[in-house]
Amino acid sequence: MKKTISLFFCLIASLFFLTTNAQNLKWANNNKSYYTIEKGEIIQYELPNFTPTKIIDTKQLKAKGSNKALEIKDFEFSKNEKLVLIYTNSKKVWRLETRGDYWILNLETKELHQIGKSRPESSLMFAKLSPDNSSIAYVSNHNLYIEDLNSGKATALTTDGTDRLINGTFDWAYEEEFNCRDGFRWSPDGKSIAFWQIDATKIKNFLMINNTDSIYSYTIPVEYPKVGQDPSACKIGVVNIASLQTTWMNIPGDSKQHYIPLMQWTPDGTSILAEQLNRKQNEAKLFLCNPKNGEVNQIYSEKNNSWIDILPTQDEGWKWINKETEFLSLSEKDGWRHLYRISKNGKETLVTNGKYDIIEIKAVDEKSGFVYFLASPENATQQYLYKTLLNGKGKLVKVSPANEIGTHNYQLSPDAKYAQHKFSNHKNERKLEWVELSNQKVIKQNDLHSELINNVEMIQITTADNITLDGWMIKPTPFDETKKYPVLFYVYTEPAGATVKDAAGYASTFLYNGDIAADGYIQISLDGRGTPVPKGAAWRKSIYQNIGIINVRDQAMAAKEILKWPFVDQNRIAVWGWSGGGSTTLNLLFQYPEIYKTGIAIAAVPNQLLYDNIYQERYMGLPQENKEPFIKGSPITYASKLQGNLLLVHGTGDDNVHYQGAEMLANELVKNGKQFQMMSYPNRTHSIDEGEGTSEHLSQLFTQYLKEHCPGGGI
Repeated sequence: MKKTISLFFCLIASLFFLTTNAQNLKWANNNKSYYTIEKGEIIQYELPNFTPTKIIDTKQLKAKGSNKALEIKDFEFSKNEKLVLIYTNSKKVWRLETRGDYWILNLETKELHQIGKSRPESSLMFAKLSPDNSSIAYVSNHNLYIEDLNSGKATALTTDGTDRLINGTFDWAYEEEFNCRDGFRWSPDGKSIAFWQIDATKIKNFLMINNTDSIYSYTIPVEYPKVGQDPSACKIGVVNIASLQTTWMNIPGDSKQHYIPLMQWTPDGTSILAEQLNRKQNEAKLFLCNPKNGEVNQIYSEKNNSWIDILPTQDEGWKWINKETEFLSLSEKDGWRHLYRISKNGKETLVTNGKYDIIEIKAVDEKSGFVYFLASPENATQQYLYKTLLNGKGKLVKVSPANEIGTHNYQLSPDAKYAQHKFSNHKNERKLEWVELSNQKVIKQNDLHSELINNVEMIQITTADNITLDGWMIKPTPFDETKKYPVLFYVYTEPAGATVKDAAGYASTFLYNGDIAADGYIQISLDGRGTPVPKGAAWRKSIYQNIGIINVRDQAMAAKEILKWPFVDQNRIAVWGWSGGGSTTLNLLFQYPEIYKTGIAIAAVPNQLLYDNIYQERYMGLPQENKEPFIKGSPITYASKLQGNLLLVHGTGDDNVHYQGAEMLANELVKNGKQFQMMSYPNRTHSIDEGEGTSEHLSQLFTQYLKEHCPGGGI
């Protein structure tokens, strides 16, 4: 239900973050240079002078007998930087292009050869060089393989993989809701590989239907565990490269009633650290697992009355410090997202303290004793870089420039000496520069030619419930305060994403075909309770068993305050959203028809009992224990109250939020004699962007419906 946010952030990336040398930046081993892709070639820049060196040109990327160079999707250098692993010809699995072809380029011999050449085209996933650079491991068709780089001999490490018994990667639900994709890890000595095995054989298929690509329609099955259904079973195995024998870790508990979203080797290679969540995701346990015999030792546990977020993410993993005897972890157990040091025996030390949340850890400079992270103690719509001592005895030190008010992001070198610094705010003030972090000395600055925007404001609305919501507002151009204008609200409001930030590109109605401000609309977006903003755990967790309830009330109560403004036309109030925002749109239109006159709901979930178990059970509990919140928070419950104008949009090939829900809602509206308009996009997924003309069609549909039912302009 959260994928509208991914679309929103894609827009922001195109507006600001997708800048020169910002893509595919990878730090070299010396910590003072980085690699990046430019015009299909790999360039190394040496800091602080940014001296460029072409490491790989297109001639080196031409296989024997081919005149076409490989198109680099991604790349990885070996630890000795003599080999380059190149990822190309990538294909989408569900959300991301995680299947493709891999090639190895030897920078000394200039030899280029394909990995897994005997495997099907674009079938390799997550290829990784061994620590000694002698072999490479990868997943293909749900099995794990290892290939010797000298002989080219490939060996299957698992042979039982199917589309339902999955080795080295994950099923639909793990990928979608835990962001788990890469499912194996080399041991530090290169003699073993630890991997996930997901058993989805008991998961029922959800059948999508394709009516357009052949004379006879056909179904597309997706293993999809609906809320209330048991998850896939999960376990961790360690395969010995020499013997090809797998040892399974004896992590306690029913494997179908627990999740294992995180796993990695300890730096010394003697153990595997794994995190286990219970089915409700309100209890987390950390285990040290013996890779030789599978024995496990629980070293840490944490409980919560609502849910526990996966911190760190799978891609980040745990950062080890203090001669690799402790690792860093984030927890909200004191009411704020703070950093802790945890030892192998489970002893914990609080590193950060105070009424603020860590947004993201950026780097650890253990030599100087500092950890760098993003936070915003004073304004939840902004973001700054801070540092503090790892021993927990230091003060919070703001690193970002004090005079630049807005959103900062950094990509730090591993030793925290250099950083790429990006800054922007709602006025479209923007900066991209490189700095020496210790003294904030600018060593390079890019001119972004940004034009200031004067009609965007950051606002706060306090409701009758004494809840203050942050928001942004775009006024029409020109704006006459003596006239009354329509308001278009953009909503999301669920725990997976926020729509309000003091940053360039956030304030917009990206689906509108034309200049919506010039056409006379006030645009507003507000983040209420439950949104994942740095306002403390109480704010974020208040939505537990309350999706579709308190978040919807916060939006409506804020809208009531806005309707008191003299330049707002109470008869022209529209709302729109995508995915979880589509659900919110429906709830607002149905539950508060006296406020919202027009709604455009895209890829919405009308019935929470139709969505997947990991997401919905995390935030709503188990329906078999208490179904009432699911019903109370579902838009379909209130469909009979529709009074205004509704446009319902959905893709029939949406594997995430199924088209099933749109048809169920249509039935309910028809039963109650409610007129509405509906647009289905054949075989389009949750993003509704596949196929020629699709995005343009959706934009025109959105714009025309809004203009017809909620005309713009001041009166």
